[in-house]
Amino acid sequence: MKYLEEYRDPDLARRLAGEIHRVTTRPWTLMEVCGGQTHSIVRHGIDEVLPPDVTLIHGPGCPVCVTPVAIIDAAIAIARRPGAILCSFGDMLRVPGTDTDLLAARSEGADVRMVYSPLDAVALAARCPDREVVFFGVGFETTAPATALAVLQAADRRLSNFSMLVSHALVPPAMEALLSDPDASIQGFLAAGHVCAVMGYAGYEPIAARHRLPIVVTGFEPLDILEGILRCLTLLEAGRFGLENPYARVVRRPGNETAQAWMQRVFQVVDRAWRGMGIIPRSGLGLHPGYAAFDAALRFDLDPNPVEPESPCRSGEVLRGRLKPFDCPEFGTRCTPEHPLGATMVSSEGACAAYFRYRPRPAPAPSS
Repeated sequence: MKYLEEYRDPDLARRLAGEIHRVTTRPWTLMEVCGGQTHSIVRHGIDEVLPPDVTLIHGPGCPVCVTPVAIIDAAIAIARRPGAILCSFGDMLRVPGTDTDLLAARSEGADVRMVYSPLDAVALAARCPDREVVFFGVGFETTAPATALAVLQAADRRLSNFSMLVSHALVPPAMEALLSDPDASIQGFLAAGHVCAVMGYAGYEPIAARHRLPIVVTGFEPLDILEGILRCLTLLEAGRFGLENPYARVVRRPGNETAQAWMQRVFQVVDRAWRGMGIIPRSGLGLHPGYAAFDAALRFDLDPNPVEPESPCRSGEVLRGRLKPFDCPEFGTRCTPEHPLGATMVSSEGACAAYFRYRPRPAPAPSS
């Protein structure tokens, strides 16, 4: 397949892995930001071909995983209202709230519909003027442009029965929050290539300079990730810091300026609660006051950053890179994809789901 198989070439992968071994002389800890990168690393065994001194830890770059439980509870409450239709991407439907999830709420009679685009929800609102249609808008900078476009279309069509439950998050403030943690062990980042494709990478250069570490814009195929690791380690070994972009076939420094213009028109930067990380200042997007009529939080009088309920799930530690999925006592026992305790086990980009799918634990030896 064009633009895919050439980035999975085993001979080139072995050469890159050999070069990584050659340049590494001491222990280093790198974080891959995106859950899609985590899945590729675990699926292809990339971490298993690295020198023992190189540790990869998994970051908070799974949009479903960082959505707070309380926001999911709010979506379920909206779906249960008479006359309401709650629209969501499919990977949110099985993410547990405090007591249940959207899929279970649908089985109990709530009108929950899976859509492939926020624009599908706008079209549904136009077809059902007597129903209250709410789109559950989550994700990072990658999905925010489509959400913004949906709001613009709803405004143009003067739809009074359409609104958004917005929980969009921004990656750079989360990276800053991770680095501000006194227990942080991160010495370099593999930045998420698709986020940079939208936003560009100029916003990461001050982070690299302020914390004197390398940030490498990295794609999602095995050769992309090995190249990102090699660039990061080469900078660290040389005592250098800064930003490099080996993912230039997709990412330009200014990013997608049209998508950014839609976002700037519809959204404003706000404080945002992250699952397991608390409220991070200026780390989210909320609707601009000019589009307040489409804000479900205002329409249904919801707290934009409600207090997180207690949970046995330790996904917050996984998202901060403090815990590998195998280290959670609930992994593969009380917590499985069929019966998840938290989002990292059920999301298609969750770290726990990646380990469960691609690297199952060996069965315990029978007792003698």
